[in-house]
Amino acid sequence: MAIISQDVIKEFENMMESIDEPLKITFENLHQGYPTEALIRFLKARDGNVPKAHKMLVDCLSWRIQNEIDNILSKPIVPADFYRGVRDSQLLGMSGYTKEGRPVFAVGVGLSTYDNASIHYYVQSHIQINEYRDRILVPAATKKFDRHISTCVKVLDMTGLKISQLSQLKLLTVISSIDDLNYPEKSDAYYIVNAPYIFSACWKVVRPLLQERTRKKVQVLSGCGKDELLKIMDYDSLPHFVRREGGGGGSSSSRGSKNSNGADDNCFSLDHEFHQELYNYINKQAEDVEPPRVTKHRSFHVDFPEPNPDDCRIAQSIESELQKFSQGNGIADPTLNQDHKQKK
Repeated sequence: MAIISQDVIKEFENMMESIDEPLKITFENLHQGYPTEALIRFLKARDGNVPKAHKMLVDCLSWRIQNEIDNILSKPIVPADFYRGVRDSQLLGMSGYTKEGRPVFAVGVGLSTYDNASIHYYVQSHIQINEYRDRILVPAATKKFDRHISTCVKVLDMTGLKISQLSQLKLLTVISSIDDLNYPEKSDAYYIVNAPYIFSACWKVVRPLLQERTRKKVQVLSGCGKDELLKIMDYDSLPHFVRREGGGGGSSSSRGSKNSNGADDNCFSLDHEFHQELYNYINKQAEDVEPPRVTKHRSFHVDFPEPNPDDCRIAQSIESELQKFSQGNGIADPTLNQDHKQKK
């Protein structure tokens, strides 16, 4: 991993002084008062190469302007019942904070179906969560914990991972490319839990393809990972699928389980405190922009970046490995074989 020296940072700062005013304005929204830290993130993403980091950041800022990303938190997905369908099929939420104050995001990789809306709604929702994290959650955490916080950790639940999810690779590659190119180095760690055999097989293929800095961030935990995760966060911040100890991630359509405060403990659900705050915030921002009116049901289209070559290689490797399973080759887990027969 490249060492980012003060001389390198200064060189980057000098190059940024010459960018156009619109780029400077959107850069302020991106760095949220910490420009040097933002530059370091882009430098890390390009292994300390200043010209490459500069191009990456300018491309990111141009993308933000062209797609009105600075205004995306005033673009609600409506009506609420339709948005609930998005949340029920794109399992993503925040469960709390680590002991050091970093937001803990949970992702239901295995049970996300992405079948209730078009790709544009899922991309819009994903970017809104990114922007809410960076503009609202992280600054609030910085103030609360009295230290600069700019990153999060992610807990990825692999419960329910199936061969049929091959069809989701395109969407997942799009979302991954958006994060890699425009939100680099925002996750300090990825904790994989409830991993079935099929994940283990794919991981053996994918792991060597990952860049070293990413590979070091990924930890595959045993079972639900509860004991390991409790080392970095309190019990109340554990995602619901970890606290249920092997009960699976579940979709937010299975509402009804409550925590000690009487709130929905499923952090994927629209009824969860995080999603309620996020959705109310977006609707309030929309009202501040223009008076309430009958809102049309439409997505906020964002241009998809060219897929990262590394992401494409990884997706192709996963596809190849899953096809082996779909053909009945190398299946060592009898439950997978049974699932495969049922699918047929």
